[in-house]
Amino acid sequence: QVQLVESGGGLVQPGGSLRLSCDASGGIRVMYFMDWFRQAPGAQRELVARIAASGRTEYPDSVKGRFTISRDNAKNTVYLQMNNLKPEDTAVYYCHGDILGPGGKNDYWGQGTQVTVSP
Repeated sequence: QVQLVESGGGLVQPGGSLRLSCDASGGIRVMYFMDWFRQAPGAQRELVARIAASGRTEYPDSVKGRFTISRDNAKNTVYLQMNNLKPEDTAVYYCHGDILGPGGKNDYWGQGTQVTVSP
């Protein structure tokens, strides 16, 4: 069974940095699009970064120039480097992937990791 496990969240001061990791396991054959979403209390879940199998990346304006998504296909891992963090970046961050596994091609979500940006 395919699983996505996030790590690397925590408490950081404004202007600080964090690096999130998403480890995929469970008979992964191919990772297609891999994304990071976030959801703040009372808000909708929003996309913050996407990386295609080709390595092409996409970001919304709110994080462009501050966040960088990358992937290591050999390790089935996706990263999100977050720099110059702001209080409005506070949210639960979720890894999401379009993955070919033992059960075919499906999309999967991790359990989330909390990021809190506060003085």
